[in-house]
Amino acid sequence: MSTRNSHTPSVIIRLVFAVAAFAVVVPARGAGQQATGSSVSGVVTARSSGLPLRGAVVEVPDLGVRTRTNAMGHYRMKNLPARSLTLVARVLGHEEQTHTVRIREETGTRADFSLVELPVRLRAIEVLRERTELGRRLEDNPGSVHVIARDDFEPHTLLFDDVHQLLRRVPGVNVQEEEGYGLRPNIGMRGTGSERSAKVTVMEDGVLIAPAPYSAPSAYYFPVTGRMQAVEVRKGSSQIKYGPWTVGGAVNLVSSSIPDALSLAADVVGGDNSTRKFTGRIGDSYANFGWLVETYQLESDGFKEVDGDFPAGFDIEDYVAKARFNTSPGTAVYQELELKLAHWDERSDETYLGLADSDFAQTPNRRYAASQLDVMKADHQQYQARHFLRAGERFDVTTTLYRNDFKRNWYKLQSVLGTGLHSVLSSPSEFAAALDVLRGGDSDTDALHVRANKRKYFAQGIQTVVGIRFGTRTVFHQIELGARYHHDQEDRLQHEDAFQMVSGRMIQTTAGTPGSQANRVSEATAVSLFAQDEVAVGRFLVTPGIRYEHVDLTREDYATETPVRGAPKRVRDNTVTSLLLGLGASYELAPRLRLFGGVHNGFGPPGPGSDEDTEAERSVNYEVGARVERGGLEAEVVGFFNDYSNILGAATLSSGQGATGEQFNGGDVDVLGVEVSLNA
Repeated sequence: MSTRNSHTPSVIIRLVFAVAAFAVVVPARGAGQQATGSSVSGVVTARSSGLPLRGAVVEVPDLGVRTRTNAMGHYRMKNLPARSLTLVARVLGHEEQTHTVRIREETGTRADFSLVELPVRLRAIEVLRERTELGRRLEDNPGSVHVIARDDFEPHTLLFDDVHQLLRRVPGVNVQEEEGYGLRPNIGMRGTGSERSAKVTVMEDGVLIAPAPYSAPSAYYFPVTGRMQAVEVRKGSSQIKYGPWTVGGAVNLVSSSIPDALSLAADVVGGDNSTRKFTGRIGDSYANFGWLVETYQLESDGFKEVDGDFPAGFDIEDYVAKARFNTSPGTAVYQELELKLAHWDERSDETYLGLADSDFAQTPNRRYAASQLDVMKADHQQYQARHFLRAGERFDVTTTLYRNDFKRNWYKLQSVLGTGLHSVLSSPSEFAAALDVLRGGDSDTDALHVRANKRKYFAQGIQTVVGIRFGTRTVFHQIELGARYHHDQEDRLQHEDAFQMVSGRMIQTTAGTPGSQANRVSEATAVSLFAQDEVAVGRFLVTPGIRYEHVDLTREDYATETPVRGAPKRVRDNTVTSLLLGLGASYELAPRLRLFGGVHNGFGPPGPGSDEDTEAERSVNYEVGARVERGGLEAEVVGFFNDYSNILGAATLSSGQGATGEQFNGGDVDVLGVEVSLNA
């Protein structure tokens, strides 16, 4: 991923200016359809506070012409006919307002709106504070932000079932397929590496969702995207407040909201390989209470074929229940408490065993007989209690208490005739006897070793975010102050069983002792703080931010000779403290054309099993870009440069480096790239 091409920065600059030129050349929707140059402009504010409402839609329904307010609440529409027109202004969380004005030819007309605040139950998409971002325009962010909503796709689509397919729509996101269904995603951003999504901050409803985000961030559990209403991706300076990993980006999965009225939906889908999917959702809201119950179930026989006709599919069941208690609308201080319970269960007949090149060339979907017992069994429980308080337009507090429990046992082939799988398949002529056993040939006792990769995880904590808004008609501030206390743990107790291959079937010959292959506990305790201010001044939007991370890491290794744990044989401790700075800025060069850029510190904590010399991952990240919307087209181009002073590598079985999980210093790395997107 490293490059030092001196021509690339100039290419980035040319692309950014090309987007700006595109905005000027391509006419806006509705422009040029009228012969006059008449216009209407004004400001949209909140009636209770007088604060500007950013991102409000102002529309002339009869003409199909619309625009949005900028960061200061201002809007302008040009080339309107000189006659009486009805204008409508609306923004999430406020009553719609209508004005009828007389447009005067060749002169400007003024029409201001003052919108009345509504009860809070909002669906705006925003990490951590999705209920408080009133009318926020994502395109105003001084960084790369993409939101993919379920409502944007046709019913019955399977796109939301595989997060890999979903994220291919987002430039700068790198995915690596594993089993073809996206069950264990491998997501990277801007060159971070994609293995197990370990270097990406992954959240559900703004809460860290990896099994153990600090001590073992590899995503052996990933939320079912099929029950999400949206997926949000943030890269660059727009994601510094979402740690612990701040180098590449953050992914937030937004679960289904409690509906405003009685809602019932069900979907049944069938497909190839006996694939069957069922989704069901029912919920309702009342004056002071709302609820939702949802299930997602997907099973398939898979597209691979195991020698001897053994299973190669999977079965997933996911259940979610939500309940909301809220104060009555119209109260001076609005509050609500939302409780969320979720259960997920998976069985996948999946393996790490691949094929020799010659066999892959003939039957790429084949699986050797030696993978017949490989299976992943896992379950996950999620508990959340979120309290939200809002006092008028100026102040809100969102506090979330959370706990996630995850356990899994991936029972999979580890070696054959004492040789690792990678060695056998990369040199089949050298290990011909071992390859014959993998294909189902008879063997002696204890020829095949299958490891029970048994692990238990938990992650728990409390986080709170305070939002403060104030300003004048010339300068407007949106301040966020956040804090999180987090504790997580990974517990490994693994063993290996030995088998003999007889007539294509594996027969157990020796049972392993629990803990004989791995017997250790890793823990992390982290305190995170951040502060960020969005300052709107005219056409400028400047966002300075600061983040503090303090992480205490511990790993205890126990004797592998006995499953009974006494005192640990070895204890490794590591403490990491980091202060991260970020600054983003954007400028509205023209209506619907914005230039933006930023710089921020990148950070990633080392694992608790790392050597004392292993440092945190650190970088300085830069980006510059432009985004535009014209005539139904949306375009964005972003150039980025990540300057690592230290990148972390990890020894894992899937990367061919062994299964220790220990991280190591990778040294200086430069990552340079360009992201381009166009939507019509």
